[in-house]
Amino acid sequence: MKIYNLCLLGYGNVARALVPVLVEKSDAMREEFGVEWRVTGVATRRIGWLAAPGGFEVEELLSGELRTQVSPQPSGVDDWLDAARCDVLFETTSLEPLTGEPAITHARAALSKGAHVVTANKGTIVHAYRELSELARAKGRRFMFEATVADCLPVFSTFRETMPTARLLAFTGVLNSTTTIILEEIAAGRTFDEGVSLAQSLGVAETDPAHDVDGWDAAVKVCAVANVLMKAELKLEDVRRCGIRGLKDEDVRAAHASGRPFRLIARARLVEGGRVEATVRPEQLAPDDPFAWVGGTTLALNFELDVLNGLTLVARQPNLKSTAYGMLADFINAVRDDC
Repeated sequence: MKIYNLCLLGYGNVARALVPVLVEKSDAMREEFGVEWRVTGVATRRIGWLAAPGGFEVEELLSGELRTQVSPQPSGVDDWLDAARCDVLFETTSLEPLTGEPAITHARAALSKGAHVVTANKGTIVHAYRELSELARAKGRRFMFEATVADCLPVFSTFRETMPTARLLAFTGVLNSTTTIILEEIAAGRTFDEGVSLAQSLGVAETDPAHDVDGWDAAVKVCAVANVLMKAELKLEDVRRCGIRGLKDEDVRAAHASGRPFRLIARARLVEGGRVEATVRPEQLAPDDPFAWVGGTTLALNFELDVLNGLTLVARQPNLKSTAYGMLADFINAVRDDC
């Protein structure tokens, strides 16, 4: 039986959802994999770098009132990882789409110190996938990122575990639930702002929803999938991106009434010369389009492969627990070889 010291960098919606899932799955992890855990580090911009090598009490973590910690308090990520004796870093800080920082620096620091890294931050994949993957291999650790694209949907592990050598030719998806919720609210006669408020109340939109509504979140996800599964080197500026702000309310309502709703659609395709072309834009869908029925927080992704015309993965109404489970699954897959 091995006890893993877990460090939570970022303690927002996802990390707060992760702790109850860890508690819920503790017996299964212990019985099936011989894995036990304790959280020894929590860090946010607000509370600073908190470390407790013996572990924070679960009640503290659930309440957010963290009292147990070392003194003096660490002053930065390197000191914090050392003080917390980190075995696994869960990186859940907010996305910065143009650089991926500071999440990349956090992941690099943890891997360099011999810790596994599990991240929900898409920027690490877009801007540093190869660097961090190579560093993980060199250190004999794992860099895991299943929760970056579609909560717990097995986007990357499906190819890694069950479809080796399959060549991905193209993919299409609804990858941003905030825009779907906003479009549905407008179609129902409510306002753009009411749609944003609903998405925020569900925990799928940030206080500033610009990354979602302007298409940045979906564009980053397109780059992440293409760079990992198509071995592309897409950058954000390579994705032709248009968000939903330009849509008129009356057009959204008319489209919905006609059975041809708007959705923010992400696409990428391998083209001549081995390049990948990608777009993110609102599209009006035909009634029989499989993405036309995608609503609420549902996410869907269709793959075209050299060995299969179509493979579709759908997460029906995922929530914060779903995202947290995606990170827990990465944790188990990262450490199972240690056991």
